[in-house]
Amino acid sequence: MEKVWGKTPDGQDVKVVEIKKGGLRAKVMNFGANLLELHVTLPSKDERDVVLGFRDLESYFTNDPNYGCSVGRHANRIGGAAFDLDGTHYELDKNDGECNNLHSGFHPLHKRIWDIKAESDNSITFAIHSPAGDMGFPGNMDIEVTYTIGDKQDLIIDYKAISDEKTVFNPTNHSYFNLKGAGEGNILDHKVTIHSDQVTYAGADSIPTGEYVQIKDTPMDFATGHVVGGRIEADYDLLKFAGGYDHNYVLKNTEEYHEASYDHNGKNVYEAAVFSDPMGELFAHVYTDLPGMQLYTGNYISGTDLGKDSKIYSRRGGICFETQYYPNALNVPSFPQPIIEAGKEYNSRTVYRFDQQ
Repeated sequence: MEKVWGKTPDGQDVKVVEIKKGGLRAKVMNFGANLLELHVTLPSKDERDVVLGFRDLESYFTNDPNYGCSVGRHANRIGGAAFDLDGTHYELDKNDGECNNLHSGFHPLHKRIWDIKAESDNSITFAIHSPAGDMGFPGNMDIEVTYTIGDKQDLIIDYKAISDEKTVFNPTNHSYFNLKGAGEGNILDHKVTIHSDQVTYAGADSIPTGEYVQIKDTPMDFATGHVVGGRIEADYDLLKFAGGYDHNYVLKNTEEYHEASYDHNGKNVYEAAVFSDPMGELFAHVYTDLPGMQLYTGNYISGTDLGKDSKIYSRRGGICFETQYYPNALNVPSFPQPIIEAGKEYNSRTVYRFDQQ
């Protein structure tokens, strides 16, 4: 059921929709196709909201941390805020420092009203048209994001897009998770496992250069599971550059991690990561068909954001698992490329599944 929460500064209705099935319930809104709440039912029958979000609508109109956003057209960073495609040079907003583009610039899709195309008790599809030249990218593009609560206490996020020109597309979901509950302290006590043995190297500007870093037995290594806070302050360049974890992990995506039940549109879906609360009561699994995942530990949460239930979110109060093509891939030809051909439909899937002990 749709409920009007308020209006955008230009007078458009902001609608909130609840979807639910089994032990999972979510609230999403048409502003930014944004995930607002995600409630997991515990064995005690109590619910726990495990994603961060603001108390009031107005804060979402700025939303510097990007709580819950459907980021697009291009998530993460593009070095120099520019790229070349088939001999044409494209300039983008320089909204990250003085040189780079972050999450598509000053007027991204996650700060616009989307249409509600379809909805049911456990699923909703948002749609938006992005005209040629929008944010500096080529092609008239029609984009859909579908949130579905499945049969396994899982939130399935499906992306679909088509363009009339060859173009760029690299969406992600920017939800911050805290499995103790939104606003219940920081996530340094969460245990994380990531199926990866390398990251893309980035210096102090957070722009990948094309190099890979082997991370076995370094503070970046989560292959066997580690508590986030155990090594986050280590004397290690990659951590010091980013003020904590904010790095693209190169996912293994091997048969060992294949989750066939989530395969779609001829694409295999793999488990990328597992994380849990400090009590070991609640576990979350991340699945994707994409080659990379940004682990971000909320290093730049200000400590002043007024969240749901009037709780103040602390620095590192949430952790993000942003499935993606590698940042700056458009300027590194050896990386997998977030390019779609004219008239060819793009499809991708990310899943967050929850288990209780």
